[in-house]
Formats: sequence, structure tokens, C-alpha cells
Amino acid sequence: MFFSKKSTLDAILNGLFKTYFERVPDVQKITNAMIKRGWVSSQEDIINDHVAFRTLGVPNLGIKSFEKIFLKHGYHKKDFYSFEAKKLNAYWYAPPKPNLPRIFISELRVNELSETAQQIIRKYTHSIIQDPLNNLDLNNASEIIGFFEKPLWELPNLKDFDTLLNESEYAAWVIYNRYYLNHYTISVHELPEGFDRLQRFNEFLIDLGIKLNDAGGIIKTSKDGLLLQSSSVAEMIMADFSDHKIKEIAGSYVEFAERKILPEFQNLNQDQILTNHRRDGFETANADKIFESTFMKQTKKPS
Repeated sequence: MFFSKKSTLDAILNGLFKTYFERVPDVQKITNAMIKRGWVSSQEDIINDHVAFRTLGVPNLGIKSFEKIFLKHGYHKKDFYSFEAKKLNAYWYAPPKPNLPRIFISELRVNELSETAQQIIRKYTHSIIQDPLNNLDLNNASEIIGFFEKPLWELPNLKDFDTLLNESEYAAWVIYNRYYLNHYTISVHELPEGFDRLQRFNEFLIDLGIKLNDAGGIIKTSKDGLLLQSSSVAEMIMADFSDHKIKEIAGSYVEFAERKILPEFQNLNQDQILTNHRRDGFETANADKIFESTFMKQTKKPS
């Protein structure tokens, strides 16, 4: 999960996790339990399948802006996904080398929201009159890490947040959390034999007291049966709004993925299996339910 600091990209990926770790105690809880069981010796041993970001589809922001960071450092733009009910677009990006995580960036189709919701979003983003990435040195890791932590717009007031929450929980999440890392993903299939299946790993998580997202079932399975995904329910954070009101809202979460071996490589020995021998990419139906890890139907469930 942590990467060597030999390149700018490695430094950027490491920098993403500072705030994330602070806001998602489940990460350390899971890691410590994995170490105790001898599955890994440290956080660095955990293979990160992918990281995900949420953005707003307004001028100068969104995927077209955000992706510049990763395209600059060798990532390749891959498949497009559309989530009709949630009014989202998304792409995933393949890493320049196998030991790095995939990137998944989604974007809210703001112009499909009600006029009220659009006005709220533009109230906070209208002052962004040029792409903020244009002012960054994309070869400077500290500048990019600072960008992830820098508020691009003012904190919302609670009334605006709640109005968005009632129409698009995704919109509300982004308007408050901005570009914080939405989640990172443990590659379950990379764990020791016997613990490298998602069903077994979920049992371990439940025993730890980790609350899992059950939208569409605890395990979300692709149509071809080769991509299995689960996720924790988002950690709740105490949010301070611009009108000095406080409310508990959804923060970030952890995902867990099992990528099965493609049919044409089933005869390979286990020690011959590489990343390119497993199911790649994502699945719209799976991702649609993973998004709901931050939704109230999940976060308000009894423990």
C-alpha cells in the first residue's frame, strides 16, 4: 500500500493517505488484525487494488481536471462508466507499473440535478474561474499533495448541505469532503492462501466488528463472476459547517476486492500468476452499490 519514494508518483500516492488514515480508523484496525494473524508483516505489504475520488461536473473541475495528475505520471485512461440513477460518470486509469493502484475517478452530472441543487453547487464553485491544476507543477509532489488537502471552495452551511443530501448524497459528500480520498482497496486475492477469498475475508472483517455495506448484497459480483467487491460502511465524522453548526456526516471507507484468474490462465501454477492474468477493470453494477457506502441507508444501520 505504501510505495517507495524513488519517484514523484510514489510520493504523491503516499501523500494521499495522510488525511485518509486520520479519518478512517478502520484502516489501522484491519491492518493490525492482519499483522496479528501473520497475513502481512506491515501496512507496506498490503497490495492496494485501487483508490477512488469523487468530483463535481462543473466548469474547471471534474474528471477532465483531476485526471491530469495521473495522466502526467504515466497512468492510462481506460473504460467509461455511467451511473444513470446516481447521475454520475466515471473512468478508471491503469497504472504505469503493476505494483501501483488503479485510479477510479467519478463525476456528478450537476446539470441533471434540480435547479435548486445546481444553484447551491455553483454558489460554492463559481469562483473557480480556471482549472486549478493549471497552477500546479505536476512534477512537484508536495504541491500536488497540498492540492488534495486544499479547500477549493468554502465550507457549506448546514442548510445547503442538507438540501443536497436530500437530492444527491454524492453531491453532499463532495461539497463538504471535497477531494479527500474516498477509499482505498485491499487486494484480497494477494493475501496468503486460505485467506485470499472475499467470503472468508468478510467473515474476518465481521468478527473484527467492521460494518459492511450490504447494498446489493455484502459481496457485489460482476456478470462474468470474476470481480468480487465488498466495502465497509463509511466512518462518520463530526462536520463543522460555515454557520457554526455541527452534524455527523459520512467520511471515507475501505473497499476489498478479489480479482479471479481469467479462464485462459486457469492452468498456470499459483506462483506464475501475475496481475495481467486476473480480471481487470471494473463493473458498473458493482461500483453503483459501492458508492452507497457513504449513503444514509448504510451509515444509519444499527451496528
